[in-house]
Amino acid sequence: MSEASPRRSDQPGSGARRPARARTEIAPAALPEVDDPLSDPANYINRELSWLDFDVRVLAEAEDPRVPLVERLRFLAITSSNLDEFYMIRVASLKRQQAERVQSTHADAMTPSEQLQEINRRAREIAAAQAACLERELCPQLEREGIRLLLHGEPLSAAEALACDRYFEAQLYPLLTPLAIDPAHPFPYLSNLSLSIAVMLTEPGGEAPRVARVKVPPSAPRFFRAGPKGAFVPVERIIAEHLDHLFPGMEVLSHGMFRVTRDADFDVDEDEPNLLSAIEEELRERRFGAVVRVEVGPGLPGEVMTLLETELGVEGEEIQPLGGLLDLTGLVSVIEAAERPDLSFPQFAGTTPPRLLTVQDQEPDIFALLRRGDVLVHHPYDSFAATTERFIEQAAGDPKVLAIKQTLYRTSGDTPIIDALTRASEDGKQVVVLVEIKARFDEQNNIRWARQLEQVGAHVAYGVPGLKTHAKLVLVVRQEEGGVRYYAHIGTGNYNAVTARLYTDFGLLTARPEITEEVADLFNYLTGYSRKRDYRYLWVAPINAIQNFEQLLEREVEHHRAGRPAGLLVKVNGLTDERAIRALYRASQTGLRIRLLVRGICALRPGVPGLSASIEVRSVIGRFLEHGRAFIAENGGQPEVLIGSSDLMGRNLYRRVECVVPLLDAGARDEVREVIELAWADRRQSWRLRADGRWARTDPTSTESGLHEDLIARAGARPLGWEGRLRSGAGSESQLG
Repeated sequence: MSEASPRRSDQPGSGARRPARARTEIAPAALPEVDDPLSDPANYINRELSWLDFDVRVLAEAEDPRVPLVERLRFLAITSSNLDEFYMIRVASLKRQQAERVQSTHADAMTPSEQLQEINRRAREIAAAQAACLERELCPQLEREGIRLLLHGEPLSAAEALACDRYFEAQLYPLLTPLAIDPAHPFPYLSNLSLSIAVMLTEPGGEAPRVARVKVPPSAPRFFRAGPKGAFVPVERIIAEHLDHLFPGMEVLSHGMFRVTRDADFDVDEDEPNLLSAIEEELRERRFGAVVRVEVGPGLPGEVMTLLETELGVEGEEIQPLGGLLDLTGLVSVIEAAERPDLSFPQFAGTTPPRLLTVQDQEPDIFALLRRGDVLVHHPYDSFAATTERFIEQAAGDPKVLAIKQTLYRTSGDTPIIDALTRASEDGKQVVVLVEIKARFDEQNNIRWARQLEQVGAHVAYGVPGLKTHAKLVLVVRQEEGGVRYYAHIGTGNYNAVTARLYTDFGLLTARPEITEEVADLFNYLTGYSRKRDYRYLWVAPINAIQNFEQLLEREVEHHRAGRPAGLLVKVNGLTDERAIRALYRASQTGLRIRLLVRGICALRPGVPGLSASIEVRSVIGRFLEHGRAFIAENGGQPEVLIGSSDLMGRNLYRRVECVVPLLDAGARDEVREVIELAWADRRQSWRLRADGRWARTDPTSTESGLHEDLIARAGARPLGWEGRLRSGAGSESQLG
C-alpha cells in the first residue's frame, strides 16, 4: 500500500457481534544459525515478506465480522490495491536483481530468487483468502441486506437483463475496440493493470479458431447496478454476454479474463538539464515496463495462455490463475453506489481546537496565538482545514508576511494550499516551494503544481540531488515590531486534505526561535548549497537522524543501568534499517524496555532470548491509516517526545530529507504520549509480532471500542479550555490538539 489506507471500526454491520476467526498464518523461512546474534540472518525478518504480512492484517479486517459490512468490502479493495503496488514496485525490483544475479541485499540474507518463490506462494494464499472472504462470507451477507453481487453468472431478472442491454448499447459499446490477433494484426499493447477479455472465435463452418482481445474500459465503473435496487453486475460480464455485437457473423467459442501488471518504478538521472521533462519522459516509458504478473481468471482458453507466455515473455509463477473475480479494487464502485450508511462507519469530521475557534465571526490571529505557545494538532481528529490549511491561508493573506516556504510531497487535487501559495506569490510575497516530483505515483500531479506555481512567480526547487524531500515543513517569515520573526509547521503527514481525513498524523505549529531558526537553515539546505550539520534540536536525515536515534538509545541505556526511569516507545510506519535494528538489539541486551508500534513492515524479530527479549512489537490496523511517527524516551524521569516524517527505514534515513522535531511544550509532550500509550494499550485494533515472526491479534474476541473510535469520542467531547493552560515561568500555552 503506497502509504496505503486501511480504515475500520468496531461497529458491526448488522446483527450481534461474533468473535473474529483465526485466519491464514504464514510461517517465515528457516535460516541457519550463526554465532553472532547481531549477524544471524535468522534474527531479521525479510522486508518483502513482512510487507505481505501487513497485507494479511489488512485482509483480516475484511474477514472480521465486527467490522461494518460495507467497510469489509473496502478492506478487500485495499488489500488488492496493496498487492498491485507490491508487484509493480517490490517484485519488479527483485526481478531486476535476479536478472543481475544479485545474491542478497538485506540482513536476512534471502536471495531474490528465494524471495520471489516465497512471495508467489504467499500471494496465492492471499488471493485464495480474498476470494473465499468475498464469495463465501460477504456476498451472502450483503444479499441479506439487499445488495446482490453477481460474480459467477447468476441469473438476472428480466428487468435487470434489459437494464444491462441498454447500458451496453448506450455506454459500453462506444468505448470498446475489439482487436484481432493474427499475422495481419500484431499482438496488442496491454497497459498496466488493465483488465482484458480474451475471445476464441471462428467463422461459421470454419476450422481454425482465432483469438481476439477486448479491453474492459477503465473509465466505466467496474460494477453496473441494474436498476435502482437491482443487482451489481461486473462490467466484464455485460461485455462478455454481448460479444456477438462485437464480432457479428462470427461464432464465439469461449472467452476468459486476464490482467497484466507491469514494472512501474523508474530512475532518473538528476543531472538532466530539465528534470521535469526527463521525469515526464520516464512516466511515458513506465507504461511499457516489463510484465511482472499475469492474473488469469477461470475458463481462459489454453491457446490464450500459450499466447500470453510467448508474447509477454512470462512463465511459471509469473502467471497466477485465480478462481474468482479479478481486480478486487473494483469493489469500490459497489461501495459508492450502494449508499448504505447503516452498513458503514458512522460519519466523522475533524473538530476545530478550541483556541482556533472563530469568535463573533472573527478568525483567531494564529500568529498571536503561536507567540503565546505552541499548538499541537492531531489529524483527522483535528480538522486539517481549520488548522494547517488555515495557517497557510492566513499567512498568504497577511500583509506583514514577507515569505512562505513549503515542502510538497503529495497533495490533493484542487487544494486550498496551492491556491493560497498562488495568491501569496501574486501579491508580491516571496514563495518558495520544494516540490518532490519523484513522489511515486504522484509525479504527474506534482509536475502540474510545480508549473502552476512557476507561472505566478514562485521559486520552485526540487531539493537536493540524489535525495527525495520527504520532510513536512512550512516556514512563514513575518515582519513585526521587533524585527523579522519565523513561524513554522512541522508535521508527520502530507499537505493533503483528502488523506488528512483518512490518516492519523501529528503536526506542530510553533514560533519558538530555537526550532524555527533551524527550520530556516533546513530550507537553505534544500534550496541552496548550505551544508549545516550542527542541528541542535532537529533530527535531519540524512545528516544526523540515525546518529541521534542511536544516541537516544545509548542515553536510555545509561539511565537504565543507573536505575533511573528508562525506556523507549516508538511509533513508525516501517522498521527495516539494519543499523537501527542493531542499535535496538544492543539496547535490549542490557534489559532496556523497548516498545515498538510498527504499522507495516518490520524486519526486527522481538522476544529472542539474549538479543531482543525486552522488545515488544505491535501494529494497529483500523478505520484510519496510522501514519504519525513519534519517538518517546523516559530520559531519567524527564520524558523526551519527538514527532516527524521519518520512519526507521534505509530510504528515510539515508536517501530522503526528513525532519523530526522535539516537543518542547510539556502539554504537547503529554498529549502525544497519551495518544501513543492509548494505541499501545488497545486490544481491539492491535496485533503483536511474536518471536517466530508471526503476527497475532492482541485480543481477537474483544468487544471493546477501538483506538480510533475512542479518539473520535474524545475529540468530540473535549471541553472548552481543554487545550491547555499558561505555564508559569515557561511563557507558553500548551495545546493538547
